[in-house]
Amino acid sequence: MAETVSVMEALNLDLGWPSYQENMVERWQGNQHTLQLDFIAEEVPVSLVYNGTPHVVMLVTPTNLEEFALGFSITEGIIDSPKELLATRVYNRSNGIEVHCQIPAERFSCLAEKGRNLSGRTGCGLCGASTLQQAVRKPGPVKASLTLSATELLSSLAELNRHQQLNQLTGSVHAAAWAIPGQGIVELREDVGRHNALDKLIGLLLKTGRNFAEGFVIITSRASFEMIQKAAFVGISLLAAVSAPTGLAIRLADETGLTLIGFARKDQYVVYTHSDRLTHSTFLI
Repeated sequence: MAETVSVMEALNLDLGWPSYQENMVERWQGNQHTLQLDFIAEEVPVSLVYNGTPHVVMLVTPTNLEEFALGFSITEGIIDSPKELLATRVYNRSNGIEVHCQIPAERFSCLAEKGRNLSGRTGCGLCGASTLQQAVRKPGPVKASLTLSATELLSSLAELNRHQQLNQLTGSVHAAAWAIPGQGIVELREDVGRHNALDKLIGLLLKTGRNFAEGFVIITSRASFEMIQKAAFVGISLLAAVSAPTGLAIRLADETGLTLIGFARKDQYVVYTHSDRLTHSTFLI
């Protein structure tokens, strides 16, 4: 019991804003009525402020926000390397959270020219893009020569749920996990927004100096264009999504050389692009 309380406290004390709240609810199943304690995931407005200028407001689970800022800054092309995020400070406000990011003057000048200062909903992936050119940015080719057996993929999928501590409580947050062949899932981040979860994970991997060529990503959502875009920009070569991909996502994955897997669940998956990174012990029928 002590261990369970410790995990719950850790989930709910990050940055002074709770990641979930506790509510008494009425539950009905058929004609059976009960009162019980329920855990509800929180989402908080988080403003990313660059060099003193607000850039975008996202609805985010208030955890791992410095990793989120780093991942977002890289995958959105605001900076080119983690070293260009010179400083990050998180400020709690009465109506949300501000994450102040200091970046080089030349990077800030480029950011100001884009004219991006908008609000983003929880599920927003291209929020803040004011032109089609900004929205549909094309990453360079993914060059990693990762080889992954089907057994290792399914094994990582099987352990996904036990790593999702916040989702086990609330049932309403997405996850992005980093797995390495032979080791399984080694890192995972959760958020109410699927893009936010992936940005948090990428920020963590950048912060800890992980080699993007040695592992792969599992996401608990659909694989949309911007998820492939973010993964390819940092050199991730294989992405497995629990749900379906979109047509645009498939085309981008094919173009960049990323292996895209959809409907990745307990004992099944569908390979959409670049299947050569997967090895199988059975024959196609």
